Amino acid sequence: MAEGPNQSIDHQPSAVRQAHRPELGRGAVSHQPFSDPARAPLIVCKDLSKIYRLGDVEVPALRGVNLEIQRGEFVAVMGPSGSGKSTLMNILGCLDTPTTGSYWLDGREVGREGQDELAEIRNRRIGFVFQNFNLIPRTSALENAQLPLFYRGMPLRNQRAGAAAALARVGLSGREDHYPTQLSGGQQQRVAIARALVSSPSILLADEPTGNLDTESSRGIMEVLQRLNQEDGLTIILVTHETDIAAYASREILMTDGQIVRDRWRVSAHSARASGGVVKP
Repeated sequence: MAEGPNQSIDHQPSAVRQAHRPELGRGAVSHQPFSDPARAPLIVCKDLSKIYRLGDVEVPALRGVNLEIQRGEFVAVMGPSGSGKSTLMNILGCLDTPTTGSYWLDGREVGREGQDELAEIRNRRIGFVFQNFNLIPRTSALENAQLPLFYRGMPLRNQRAGAAAALARVGLSGREDHYPTQLSGGQQQRVAIARALVSSPSILLADEPTGNLDTESSRGIMEVLQRLNQEDGLTIILVTHETDIAAYASREILMTDGQIVRDRWRVSAHSARASGGVVKP
């Protein structure tokens, strides 16, 4: 097992496993209506498929994916190249739509929305963090972070206040006027996270956020994400190839050939000990 801050729930005593076991089996989706919207899953995917056409050839990227994600979860999606994890992330982020099946976000079916509606959802409901930071080079950290609020047409004073607060949440107070070239790779990624947070999204999607960072910077970024999840209750979905990075998440999904082949909970060593469990190496 890869080393990391979490250990697989499968290796915990039965009492701890019972406390963290998903209510549904692997890939299962509840079809029961939720009378209380606060208890409804944040994300529901039912029989998602995605087929790309290359000339006369059909290439299936997703094959009947069923998935539920609750509010406040931290989920790592893993899999080899071509497994469908990036396609799934694009659909969850409203950057693409499924060929068949349905995608519900916070009680709204968004898989069939038009491009204008999807753009509005992305701007207001979803925060994105990418491997390459995607910062504007000649723009300060504050101005990069406030960009989503600018596109909303928010008053400038509110934009700056929101961006400064977001930078503070990721540990960059005092760096507001620094340009990307004046920041380390880890600091640039923190600016990107602040930009994702500034619009108070329902969900944060992180696509290989540590892919361009060294070990120490990667650890710092993952600690920021873990803190946002544990202290603020932010729902985070992370795509990664690295098992030690996935170990920061509380749930791990493995994809192969466009399907979910494993879906397991993980529990932190601290939580297991607090519950009287023994963490095995």
